[in-house]
Amino acid sequence: MAAKLKKGDKVVVLTGKDKGKEGTISSVNPSANKAVVDGVNIAIRATRQSQESQGGRIPKAMPIDLSNLALLDANGKPTRVGFKMDGDKKVRFAKTTGDVI
Repeated sequence: MAAKLKKGDKVVVLTGKDKGKEGTISSVNPSANKAVVDGVNIAIRATRQSQESQGGRIPKAMPIDLSNLALLDANGKPTRVGFKMDGDKKVRFAKTTGDVI
């Protein structure tokens, strides 16, 4: 099944400790049904010092389930995503407005 949310989509969190926060998807893991959203579901991770980083307690965005996210449409409102055929191409569209994403 095609992914309804993709990297770069603007989303809002529907449930959990970060309910109402908005962010951009930085990566998606379709097999685990999870996505990493910038600035959402932050956890502190202790990392070793290396040549690239100082190390210490680093905040890191953790994966969040796709069912807890909703795409933001052009008006900035949460919407569900559907698929339809546009000529010979399969496209995503916002269920609230019917606009192609």
